[in-house]
Amino acid sequence: MPEPTVAVLAADYFESYSVVGLMALIGVLFVAVAFGAGRLLRPVVPTPEKLLTYECGVDPVGEGWAHTQVRYYVYAFLYVIFAVDSIFLFPWATIFAAAGYGATTLVEMFIFLGFLAVGLLYAYKKGVLTWT
Repeated sequence: MPEPTVAVLAADYFESYSVVGLMALIGVLFVAVAFGAGRLLRPVVPTPEKLLTYECGVDPVGEGWAHTQVRYYVYAFLYVIFAVDSIFLFPWATIFAAAGYGATTLVEMFIFLGFLAVGLLYAYKKGVLTWT
């Protein structure tokens, strides 16, 4: 059986990506049509009450700038770090059980957990984890 030429291999390669591109285009068109239909079908009756900023049912008073404690963002950031950690741990646990991948995935995961531990230690040393 003759070997396929470079042109045939390239055509097969780009054909698989053309399916992905077509699906992406269909997705973009679907969103554009949905937004366009919403814009055409919704009623537009601007009133002063509708143009006010709405925040939890409380009428806006004062300026739009509000002082917020940065520590809340830091805790949210730490939560995101550990959520990403758990996202990586579950697939790792399934691959770790597969034959031939044990030692490699174990080393990779300890490197990953080491980076997270260094980041947590840095946050602790900076006093980020103290609530005062």
